[in-house]
Amino acid sequence: MQFDSTGKVTLDHIYTRPDPRDYFRTLRTLDYRIPQLAKPYFGKFLDEYRQARQVAVPTVVDIGSSYGINAALLKCDATLDELYAHYTDPAADALAHEEMLTRDRDWLRARGGGRDARFIGLDTSRAALDYALDAGFLDDVVHADLEAREPDEQQRQRLATADVVVSTGCLGYVGERTVRRIADAAGPRKPWMAHFVLRMFPFTEVAASLAELGYETVHVEGAFEQRRFASPQERALMLDTLAGAGVSPDGLESEGWLYAELFLSRPRE
Repeated sequence: MQFDSTGKVTLDHIYTRPDPRDYFRTLRTLDYRIPQLAKPYFGKFLDEYRQARQVAVPTVVDIGSSYGINAALLKCDATLDELYAHYTDPAADALAHEEMLTRDRDWLRARGGGRDARFIGLDTSRAALDYALDAGFLDDVVHADLEAREPDEQQRQRLATADVVVSTGCLGYVGERTVRRIADAAGPRKPWMAHFVLRMFPFTEVAASLAELGYETVHVEGAFEQRRFASPQERALMLDTLAGAGVSPDGLESEGWLYAELFLSRPRE
């Protein structure tokens, strides 16, 4: 196993495949579950936005969207277990790429493919974005690294349509610059934001940058399981990282799981 600078096992390869089968096969073994735990919070947040802003079909920008998992869960009122079963089904193994796409389009259509929100995926993986867009999970995409550079004009126009911005675990690997650039693209009509952030990554810098733009951030009480540790070595490395960040793992990461916290940011109005 290879590990990144934080001590997390490196799983970069599962985000760049032509389709999500390896993604789900790998993450199922780790009991990856944060998108499922995030789903009711995102759903409630979207309902509050619809009521407050009188927008029937809000546009959601999902930072680190990969294959459009959050969009699939919300659009189809699906569960993560259903997606695991869908992509690890032996019948899926033998399918060619186009056959897998057809299967997913049929699945989306059969599930209703709800149109009460529009999803834009933001990611550095072109393969994941292309698949999610072709399958219909995402309605538009922005292929960019906003930590490294400003969005171009076309990307800025897409980001400017954001009503709500969400993420489930990528903040810390991307940070204040990405969030700030999305907010700046919106101009005066700032989007609401809901971010699940691993506990080893402080949200203070992002919250401070958003405060400069007129946001108020609330930390939602509780901690949310992201996934199990991939190995005893990863567990040891991650506990060291948490200790270095001044975060106690007692009763949480010490029990064998990575945990995230939820931060909600709204413009002061």
